[in-house]
Parts: sequence; structure tokens; C-alpha cells
Amino acid sequence: MSEASDARDAIRAGDRRALARAITAVESTRRDHHAYGQEILEGLVSVTGSGVRIGLTGPPGVGKSTFIEAFGLQLIEQGHRVAVLAVDPSSPVTGGSILGDKTRMERLAQNDQAFIRPSPSGGALGGVAHRTRETMLLCEAGGYDVVIVETVGIGQSEVAVRSMVDFFAVLLQPGAGDELQGIKKGALELADALIVNKADGDQKALAQRTRNEHQQALHLLRQTSAAWKPRVLAASAMTGEGVSEVWDTIREHRAALTESGELESRRRAQSREWMWNLVSEGLQEAFRSHPVVSARIAALEAEVEAQKTTPAAAARELLDAFQG
Repeated sequence: MSEASDARDAIRAGDRRALARAITAVESTRRDHHAYGQEILEGLVSVTGSGVRIGLTGPPGVGKSTFIEAFGLQLIEQGHRVAVLAVDPSSPVTGGSILGDKTRMERLAQNDQAFIRPSPSGGALGGVAHRTRETMLLCEAGGYDVVIVETVGIGQSEVAVRSMVDFFAVLLQPGAGDELQGIKKGALELADALIVNKADGDQKALAQRTRNEHQQALHLLRQTSAAWKPRVLAASAMTGEGVSEVWDTIREHRAALTESGELESRRRAQSREWMWNLVSEGLQEAFRSHPVVSARIAALEAEVEAQKTTPAAAARELLDAFQG
């Protein structure tokens, strides 16, 4: 048996270390390591797809990690195995990232039925890790039937995450403001549910008021699914109140989309989009590594910056060099 075959067997047997090593290989920028990770993944694709894929985003300070820990622990109590893919922002200066989610979800991280993988975004669109999709499939192959992708803040990441999950939720602060203030309209349009967190203590009444405001706002927006009308929920990660309602909503959403056939068609579209993203990525890598192109990039960038040539003319010269 090959090394990759042994790794696949270990992952399917629930070996978390083998899973972590495979993810590291898939995320690696070294060609040999990445090729090894892909070899592992290709042999596991047939046993993926059964997990519930959840995307979760929200502004800094809304309590995403605290909510995910409470949510994950409740799911584990019900017999589920939970994987959390927490995408950390990479520093544009050093390329390093905080990777602090394991410390913020300490109880969940210590549970044998949970797997938390903090991954640096590497500058990928909106803070979504470069290989999050592959990581998600590896986790499903490892027996994790709920996979949560936590992203950094509010920005372009909603679009990227929405393209890889079944259910997309946005966490809100109590008193987030008027209906659309404090959160981009685009996020509202993409969300399957909005969750007002910290609905406890002195903020409980404010959280309910925020919930009502956003529920009214949702009526003004076009639904993205014929089978599902987005909802606004209120929950407290600290007390656990309302957290089970979130899972009930996810299950109801899944049942509705499965019955209508939308879940299957959405996943097919996501896989197709993923393929073309990888094609684009490969083309750009081949373009930049082309000897004639790479030799001209710096000079043309300098000319564009100095306004000695137009971006369009510089782009044409590089493309001609690549094609010719």
C-alpha cells in the first residue's frame, strides 16, 4: 500500500493527526507536498458530501468564536462530530496570522468529537483560506458530519463562503442600528439566517428589538431561494438560550432545499465554480512563471506607475509575450 493510501485509511478511521497532516499538505505551497495532499483527497472524494456545511460570518466583536463553541458543544451532545475551519487574517507585512481560535474555543478544542483547524487566509479573497474547500472535504471524509467555516469580519468573504456551504448565517450585535446599518446589504441578501447574538442580561430586550428590525428589513430584499425564506433568530452563546433553535432552523432549511432539489443543484454549481476558480489560478501561475513575462513584469509595472504607459497597453504586451 502507498503512503497516501495509508493516510486515507487513517483519516477514515478518525485519526485526527492524519487529518491534520493531510490538510497541511493540501495547504502547502510546495509542489510535492501539495501533490501528495491532492493524492490523498482524490481517493476520498467518493466518501464526502454527506456533511452539513455551514458558513458563519459577522463583524469583529460579535462573538463568533464563543457562539461556535456553544453551538458545537450542543451538537456533540446530540451525537454529531463537528469540524470548525476558522480562517484567520494573514498579515500583509509578514504573511503571518493570529491563529488564536483554539484558545478562544478551548472547551470545544479539547473534545474528541471536534476538530478545529485555524488556517491563515494567505491574502485570499475576503479572508477565505486558499484551500478551505479541500479542507472541508477532508473533514467530511474523516467522519465530521457538521463543518462550520468561520470567516473574518464583513467584506467580500460572504460571497466566497456562500459559494462553498449549504447554509450561510450572519451574526449581529444587539442594537446593530437601523435595519441595514452596521452590516452590508449584500450580506443580508446572501444570508439564510441572521442571528442576533448576546441576547442575554441587560441586552436581551435590545436583542429582540434588533431581531424585529432586521426581520422587517428582510421583507424588502429579494429571496435567493424559492424554497427558503430567510429568518432572524436571537441567541445567547453565554446562556445557551436560542442556540438549539439555530440548529433546528438549519435542519429545516436542509429539508426544504433537499425536497425542492435545490441542495443538489447548488452543490453541483459550487463544484463547477470551484473547478473554474482552480483553472484561473493555474493559468495565472503559468502566466507569471513564463520566462518572457516574468522578465518584463517589473519594468512594465514601473512604467504604469510612472504613467509612461497605460495599464491596458502593459497588459497587452504581457499577454502577447505569453501567447507568443
